[in-house]
Amino acid sequence: MVKVESIDGLYPSKDLDYQRERYNKAVEAYANYYGGISEGFRLFSAPGRTEVGGNHTDHNHGKVLAASVNLDVVAVVEPLDELKIVLKSEGFDESSINLEELDPKEEEKNTADALIRGVAAGFKKNGCKIGGFKAYTTTNVLKGSGLSSSAAFEVLVGNILNSLYNNGNVSAIKIAQIAQYSENVFFGKPSGLMDQMASSVGGFVAIDFKDTASPIIEKINLDFDAFDHALCIIDTKGNHADLTPDYAAIPQEMKAIAGHFSVEYLRQLCREDIILNLDLLRSEFGDRAVLRSLHFFDENERVDRLVHALKTHDFEAFLGSIKESGNSSYKFLQNVFSVNDVKNQGLGIGLNVAEGVLNRKGASRVHGGGFAGTIQAFVPLDLLKEFKMSMEKVFGGGSCHVLSIRRIGGCEVDKESIKPVVEEENSY
Repeated sequence: MVKVESIDGLYPSKDLDYQRERYNKAVEAYANYYGGISEGFRLFSAPGRTEVGGNHTDHNHGKVLAASVNLDVVAVVEPLDELKIVLKSEGFDESSINLEELDPKEEEKNTADALIRGVAAGFKKNGCKIGGFKAYTTTNVLKGSGLSSSAAFEVLVGNILNSLYNNGNVSAIKIAQIAQYSENVFFGKPSGLMDQMASSVGGFVAIDFKDTASPIIEKINLDFDAFDHALCIIDTKGNHADLTPDYAAIPQEMKAIAGHFSVEYLRQLCREDIILNLDLLRSEFGDRAVLRSLHFFDENERVDRLVHALKTHDFEAFLGSIKESGNSSYKFLQNVFSVNDVKNQGLGIGLNVAEGVLNRKGASRVHGGGFAGTIQAFVPLDLLKEFKMSMEKVFGGGSCHVLSIRRIGGCEVDKESIKPVVEEENSY
């Protein structure tokens, strides 16, 4: 497990004073809520994530490229002798979980209680130790933005249990798998592993889900800042209500195509299988299902090209593949607007405005699940001010979030690093 000695590795240099203040306010809030704090308190952080490539591929055992970002959920923690976890999140009711009761509870579905109980149960199921603690958490991971606030929360709880009771010996990959187990079985959301893995491992992470029990994980170490581009996530203010059928239809249609060949997932096939049986598949499943399946195979290849471009520092090739991913998502995956609400196409508007400002520079694409919500853009720094202004003119102030890639995933933070920096007086 990673323990960072300095918060410099977690946040942009311009934000360090703000982050120190943020941590210190969390410590103060903990003390106020619990009636005091000991010298032995601990600090933890887990980041949100952004999908970079591999749009809607993980649920069919495909390939993805993701990255952790500088927005995170942080916790102030003290261990407890009792077998319970007490956790107060800023702005939410307290969670209190009895660690002697680790079965899923139907009434807890879609709650923080379910996520906490599920992570603890996952640790125990995997032969890891568990124990009690009390915590206060605060987050700046944007909800509904495709940055995976729930995954960051799960990874945070996993890192706390890892540090307090397992000497940091549980790997980042295992914590991600436990977090996914919590979200699937306890929270009730059938998510893939990408969100948790990117948050837990940190930096750019390439994941091959061919074998979901043992995914191939590759962390790509590079300094993204050297490319002089900003990562922007733009909230197009879309309404996610009633979009569940749209989201669910994508894996259902892909798996229906796979089922024609008597396999469960598209990853067990190849693109040529679809092309050679095009007439029959179109007739049986419809053109959209066929196009979405073709997107799957092409997107898998794009992930490989994105990874190669990052490894060789070929940023133009990287941007080219990002554009291709967005193009394929719009035309073939078809997750930029809902066919049940064609009057609302905020993602399409955002992508059009982005292309106009970027003028063949940078890149933009739909971000995450699609249909409503956010787009992603890689913006040259000399266009960033104009880009942000243009986006916020359309979608309102604060809709364009300028982020950075965080190289470190879930971690413990040395509390010495949050002390305000005091400049020494010059002596003569």
